[in-house]
Amino acid sequence: MIAWTIYLTFGGAVLALLLPRAFARWIALLTTIAGLALGAVVFVDMPIADLAHFTTIVRVPWVPALGMNYHLALDGISLTMVLVTGISAVSTVLFSWDVEHRQNEFFFWLLLVVAGCYGVFLSADLFLLFVFYELVIVPKYFLIAIFGSTNKEYGAMKLTLYSFFGGMFVFVGILVAYVTGGSLDLNQLSQFEFSTQLQSWAFPLLFLGFAVLAGIWPLHTWAPTGHAAAPTAGSMLLAGIVMKLGSYAGLRVAMNFFPQGFQMWGKWIAVLAVIGIVYAAAVALRQRDLKFVIGYSSVSHMGFVLLGFAAANALGVSGAVLQMFSHGVIAALLFAVAGRMIYRRTHTRQLDALSGMNLSQTMPFAAFTFVVAAAASMGIPGFSGFAAEITILIGAWKTYPIAVWIVGVGIVLVAAFTLRALKLSFFGEKGVQAEIATGTTLGREEFKPITIPEKIGACMLMLTTLAVGVYPKMLLDRIMPAVETMRFLK
Repeated sequence: MIAWTIYLTFGGAVLALLLPRAFARWIALLTTIAGLALGAVVFVDMPIADLAHFTTIVRVPWVPALGMNYHLALDGISLTMVLVTGISAVSTVLFSWDVEHRQNEFFFWLLLVVAGCYGVFLSADLFLLFVFYELVIVPKYFLIAIFGSTNKEYGAMKLTLYSFFGGMFVFVGILVAYVTGGSLDLNQLSQFEFSTQLQSWAFPLLFLGFAVLAGIWPLHTWAPTGHAAAPTAGSMLLAGIVMKLGSYAGLRVAMNFFPQGFQMWGKWIAVLAVIGIVYAAAVALRQRDLKFVIGYSSVSHMGFVLLGFAAANALGVSGAVLQMFSHGVIAALLFAVAGRMIYRRTHTRQLDALSGMNLSQTMPFAAFTFVVAAAASMGIPGFSGFAAEITILIGAWKTYPIAVWIVGVGIVLVAAFTLRALKLSFFGEKGVQAEIATGTTLGREEFKPITIPEKIGACMLMLTTLAVGVYPKMLLDRIMPAVETMRFLK
């Protein structure tokens, strides 16, 4: 049944493009709600024991001569990612409800990105996964290049070139796995014994190719630029789902195929993860553009995912998957506030200009939402960010205790840049930087109220991060059994 998330979303994309403009946003909303509902039903109904293994749900011959199959499967990890895809997709459509410019095309590209992401998370054939993985790149480009704002063509092209650069390494790695293992089936390849010599170079090739999309340092620079250039929906999808494709595929493919290669290179992944966490947080602290602050924040938080992977134990890797879910929700919420609630009304993202607008008084709901998102992003107990990061750090402590000490600096910097952005955006002193604010924004009385779809989308994301933060067991019970079946664990 969960395979229909892919079919419905692709079908919705085609209908959104072909039917009259008035239907486009409703088709997008109904399509994404259907995808979320399917994921939620499977999440509730499927026995946890059945989620421990990557179980086939659809298998049809595709190109038999080359051993390619249309093969979909599900376990606790992929189900978690399908669920966050559905949540992010529905909220993205709600925050794009009043898009007027080329509406049919906008929702067509948006739904194509969502459908491709569902495909990656459910693929059990290596070539099929690669097809879906690359399919996401094209609609990403058009979403940013057509509907973006600041330096949109540069941001779109940079993101696309980085994605294809990583895809080049991925394709070579896939060929190596196929030629050597004689199969494209993920379950079969994960059991195949590749030679240690091959693993020593094939693992970094494949993992690095996927990690580019996850924003690994130093190949992260596309992320803040892409986030800043993208429309709100693009930023929400990019941070909420698309960055997770790289980390998910790195776990499912590179680490699981080449466990000995992973053991050889694991400490270097930890080093890059720690540098990414601290460096991106320090750079975010110096940014003057709110979207760039959140963009670098995403790079820093994705560093926690890589650190959890590097820990190579069930707790650390499970925490990394939980962080993928958590960051998907929190980043989408942060970009929704910055791009839709603030920028759409004030026409500026500059913190100096925003600090003089007293936005906590003129937009109290936006201020409340940003406070909740900031608390979740900082890892305040009770939110999903805390549950994920503490699980990662406990797992990492068992393998790399020194790394955890250094990451403590990054956590302090995350709190610093988040509180700075929160204060300047909504709680700046009235009259400060008034000269900058004047002429770049609408007058206070002209700020449009937060719309009902925006409130529904924000409440959905806030309730999700709160629910997972209060009761992370509902996700971890499904994630950990699937992680424990992977053979790279120490």
